[in-house]
Amino acid sequence: MNATLEKPLTSSPADFSDVATTSLLTLYARARESQSSDPILNDEKAVEITRRLNPLLETSPDRLLRSLASGKVSKPLSVHLALRAGKYDAYTREFLDRYPEGIVVNIGCGMDTRFHRVDNGQAHFFDLDLPEVIRFKRNYVAESPRYRLIASSVFDYAWMEQVIEAGNSPVIFLAEGVFMYLEPARVRALFVDLANRFPGSELLCEVVNSRWLTKTMEPLIRSKMQRQLGVGEDATFKFGIVDGHEPESWSKGIHFLDEWSYFDSGHPKLGMLGWMGRVELFRKTQWTVHYRLDQA
Repeated sequence: MNATLEKPLTSSPADFSDVATTSLLTLYARARESQSSDPILNDEKAVEITRRLNPLLETSPDRLLRSLASGKVSKPLSVHLALRAGKYDAYTREFLDRYPEGIVVNIGCGMDTRFHRVDNGQAHFFDLDLPEVIRFKRNYVAESPRYRLIASSVFDYAWMEQVIEAGNSPVIFLAEGVFMYLEPARVRALFVDLANRFPGSELLCEVVNSRWLTKTMEPLIRSKMQRQLGVGEDATFKFGIVDGHEPESWSKGIHFLDEWSYFDSGHPKLGMLGWMGRVELFRKTQWTVHYRLDQA
């Protein structure tokens, strides 16, 4: 085992905010699906990490963390999150096919293990998240010259200098299940700043339809997340867009490329939920958008 992984824990999930805790939920969902029959996603690293985490979480005072350690992860949730992770992997592989020495920046990475799934042996990967999350993650993954962890808020733009120092290779920014939890004005400003600092880059991010973020709907969404996912009350959606073209109005440097919804996969594991993709309102309740960024 790598020496980095033998060090005593330097932090625990008890340090996590409600939003950060969702990263453990997605980790366990990927591990669960990876161990299912005919898995959507093969994430051996996630399985390894969860097995090491179980003794720590099973005694946690947090009900959600105890349930994860006992294997109580919703099957539909595992399917949805595995489909999403697989699609982001596919986007990343396609980007690296075009730019083998490209740079991949995983914003709000949590306990994601994409580097271990898609590394081509040439690209540079950066995992970015809050300090408490990165301190914890360092117990389970080893950094290397091409794979580095950055402990920072995405809104502390100093982290961008580390990416710039990695070279002039094209960059793709991934924000999987992140932006919806953040303040809308700051997300819009981030889009614009990324476009200005990294012209020619790409941004792939998951978004929520802002029609569901009204004052009337907010209590329903909050209740659903707490009841169905078991997450804390601070893990609620704040940022959303009406459609994929909306960010183009924030800057002339933001260009819509394409979009993807869970339902577009047509995967049989979606079961009866697959029909919802035929209704545009449901198809774009929570979906992924893909942009090219340039200086305005």
